[in-house]
Amino acid sequence: MGGMHGLGPIEYEQDEPVFHSPWEARAFALNVATRAGRKWNIDAGRHEIELIPAAHYLRMSYYEKWAARLEKLLLKSGTVTAAEIESGRAAPGSAKATPALTAAQVPSMLRTGALASRDVRVEQRFQIGQPVRARNINPAGHTRLPRYARGKIGTVDRHHGVYVFPDTNASFLGENPQNVYSVRFAARELWGDQASPRDSVYIDMWDDYLDPA
Repeated sequence: MGGMHGLGPIEYEQDEPVFHSPWEARAFALNVATRAGRKWNIDAGRHEIELIPAAHYLRMSYYEKWAARLEKLLLKSGTVTAAEIESGRAAPGSAKATPALTAAQVPSMLRTGALASRDVRVEQRFQIGQPVRARNINPAGHTRLPRYARGKIGTVDRHHGVYVFPDTNASFLGENPQNVYSVRFAARELWGDQASPRDSVYIDMWDDYLDPA
């Protein structure tokens, strides 16, 4: 939500720990471990956080959102029931599944992650140095196109390669791999004359987020 009007500056915590308390580490571990079951993907998980009602979203800490997201994903996928979440115990007679992730697999999984890059040939629509305009779209589902950049003009700074398109992947409509570019936007283009003329913002953007300027 950085850059959105009215939300104040980004808070920076000096020497911030990875986790502020043990429950945060547990929330992180549960989110990573359950994704190994492949019942949802990272973009679907991000969208589930976006579906948290605004009044709750704004008061919740980072890992509170992760815990709330996981609960919804587990329910939607049929992995657990509402009664099991409420009790904290498996229902009597519930099916037992072979774990998709073992303790021995965890170090490798954390080192490599789940790559979103794809080794496929996709036509590159834009070139380095080319001026582009971010599309002024307002999708109902998930998107990685920041609201404050929509309709603004920037310049392609670099080409990252081909990656899964999050907007379709989040809705299980296919990976739709596309080129991703780092696009430089002058701060004044985004926020007007009050912004510093020396500052720029670099945003990673997919083909479907851009038009020639």
